[in-house]
Amino acid sequence: MKKSAIHVKDKVMVISGKDRGKVGQVKKIDRKKERAVVEQVNMVKRHTKGNPYSGQSGGIQEKEAPLHYSNLALICDSCTKPTKVGYTWTEDGRKLRFCKKCNEMLD
Repeated sequence: MKKSAIHVKDKVMVISGKDRGKVGQVKKIDRKKERAVVEQVNMVKRHTKGNPYSGQSGGIQEKEAPLHYSNLALICDSCTKPTKVGYTWTEDGRKLRFCKKCNEMLD
């Protein structure tokens, strides 16, 4: 299991694949499989059968599929560009992320 610079609620850009260039917010992360689900990116269609007892309607439903970390780049709030992430430690021992392009703190 590898650590990632991307966290939930981060704004990311897809840098490769069919949705290259799209921007969205991270909804969910699976650290074991090294994948992240991004809002309105990598949409797939699922055919579902209806269930009248639970009120679920059948048909074709669209949902987001997970993307690998390597296909995502974090977007810095201050310079609004996709960037690599660096780490630094504060005096009180906390580890913080910073943008490698403009050296602004991300956390």
